[in-house]
Amino acid sequence: MRKLLWTPSEQYRTQSNMYQFMLYVNDKYTLFLHDYRTLYEWSVMRPQDFWGTLWEFLDIITSSPYETVADDLERFPGVKWFVGAKLNYAENILRWTDSEEEALIFRGEQSERRSLSWRELERQVQALAQRLRQLGLRPGDAVAAYLPNMPETIIAMLASAAIGAVWCSCATDIGPQAAVDRLGQVQPKVLISVDGYLYKGHVFPVLEHARQVAESIPSLEKVILVHYAGESSERSQMPNSLLWEEAIATPTKDFYYEQVDANSPLVVMFSSGTTGKPKCMAQSVGGLLINQLKELALQNDVKKSDRMLYITSCSWMMWNWQLAALGCGCSLVLFDGNPAYPDEGAIWRILEEERVTIFGLSASYIHMLMAHNFSPRQAADLSALRLISQTGSALSEEGFDFIYREIKKDLHFNSIAGGTDINGCFSSGNPLSPVYSGELQSPGLGMKIECFDEKGHPVRDEQGQLVCILPCPPMPLYFINDPDNKRYLDAYFRVYPHTWYHGDYVVIHSDTLGISYYGRSDSVLKPSGVRIGTSEIYNQVEKLPEVVDSLAIGQNYHDDQRIILFVQLKPGLTLDEELCKRIKKILRENASPRHVPALIFQTQAIPATLNGKKVESAVANIFNGRPVTNRQALSNPESLDFYEELAQSLKE
Repeated sequence: MRKLLWTPSEQYRTQSNMYQFMLYVNDKYTLFLHDYRTLYEWSVMRPQDFWGTLWEFLDIITSSPYETVADDLERFPGVKWFVGAKLNYAENILRWTDSEEEALIFRGEQSERRSLSWRELERQVQALAQRLRQLGLRPGDAVAAYLPNMPETIIAMLASAAIGAVWCSCATDIGPQAAVDRLGQVQPKVLISVDGYLYKGHVFPVLEHARQVAESIPSLEKVILVHYAGESSERSQMPNSLLWEEAIATPTKDFYYEQVDANSPLVVMFSSGTTGKPKCMAQSVGGLLINQLKELALQNDVKKSDRMLYITSCSWMMWNWQLAALGCGCSLVLFDGNPAYPDEGAIWRILEEERVTIFGLSASYIHMLMAHNFSPRQAADLSALRLISQTGSALSEEGFDFIYREIKKDLHFNSIAGGTDINGCFSSGNPLSPVYSGELQSPGLGMKIECFDEKGHPVRDEQGQLVCILPCPPMPLYFINDPDNKRYLDAYFRVYPHTWYHGDYVVIHSDTLGISYYGRSDSVLKPSGVRIGTSEIYNQVEKLPEVVDSLAIGQNYHDDQRIILFVQLKPGLTLDEELCKRIKKILRENASPRHVPALIFQTQAIPATLNGKKVESAVANIFNGRPVTNRQALSNPESLDFYEELAQSLKE
């Protein structure tokens, strides 16, 4: 049963950026919008007015204004946004630099705290940008990064944007082949890498991996090396390289931000690659800028007084999202490493010390805290914390309850969902509406989403497919190496013509406008033809104190489908008949008899993407006799050995 967990105070509502935007709209169009529902309905009924007014409200800096907001909203996909506008992403993000206050704070494992002021951040961005120009990079050329979540990564991305180049990045915890599969497709001219990184107290050298990456990308002309956790003496071994300190020592006299068309590519994002070589999605300068600032300034109410820390890496879209918070004047606390090292309280002590106001985390991290019976409110002073942003996968209702019970009673819990595909959110929170357990508060402004049943009809209060029936600016311009647009169309538009098919299984609640997520559509189970979202199983099974993680798949069996459940237990525990009975009992009583698995096995590891998401598809392929096409897309590909051996034994 969904329950009310938080209601914004009148002060919180009326002092929010969202409320001020609503007043701005009312004044401009002589309207009487009074809550989030009416504002949202206006935004999707009048998209040209909405996006144009948002552009004004956010005061987007341009050298040439747009001539029209969207050229043809009936052309879906293919609409051009802010036609005629010339601007620069970095110039817009770095609009608060006339200050010596801290813009970036770095807190990594076993490293001293270091920070950069707004002025120094701008100086280093411009210096690196100038050096990239000296290296021959021009607008449209690509810059690639193989870096942790650290200040140099932020600086490098903004320097790339400053000269109109295209940015792509991978975190250093992925192997060289997986990095080449991604970065190599974009054909970068410059690679920026690090010599090593820290994780759980151990140093992991990166130079050899970086060398392999560089040697495998023919387009590369220069490598820039950042010193972090490796041996500085080793850096000279990288051919054709330049030290970071040299790169940012470049004079910046007469520096200018390259003005580019709003529909020029800004970044290339990569799909998970679990079904083949990762798709490379080019996303636009204007589209990302306005949507990221919408989500940060309005949906999350980010202000200059805020400090944000997001547990993320630059392999994940949330890294790009957190960077854009600088455009709201918000300071970033960048954390690199394991948030639970040397103990679960580590990251929470950083929140206390840095007076973090906005904390970003994943559902899997929350469920880990729950499994370990860890109470953050007892481990640190969280009085500064006012908002938690959660994403990555569906969070159980118990996870929602945990936030308010064990972290803080009075905060805005902003669960969000979207994807790498749009580098943003279709569903989000807002500071005007209540929070209910198990629900994302609302669709994002301007995101005309629907829930379609199996016949393609919009439905409310029942499960179906998440679709978007109206174009929005952050949708990809195109895919790299997709000249006829086939892969792009296949990815989003083959199921429903002129409608974006997102691949999430959801319910849109008519009474609250909230959205509940039930997992990816390709992992939906169909025993006896009844559709079941895998998160419905996880939400129940992972309540049991013995269970750390779980994974459910459907196996074609005797002209039907049976559910096979895998459970990862706390160290030292073994799956026995009594625990199997309890698992089946909790599913039967709290879900339905259809949710009860036919087989339950203990596993030592759940396969996950590089971003930490469970990969049901790989295991489902194994048990249904289909190939697993790209093990390199997994953070733990060795985990599949267990499933392959088990699947073979079941055949015998």
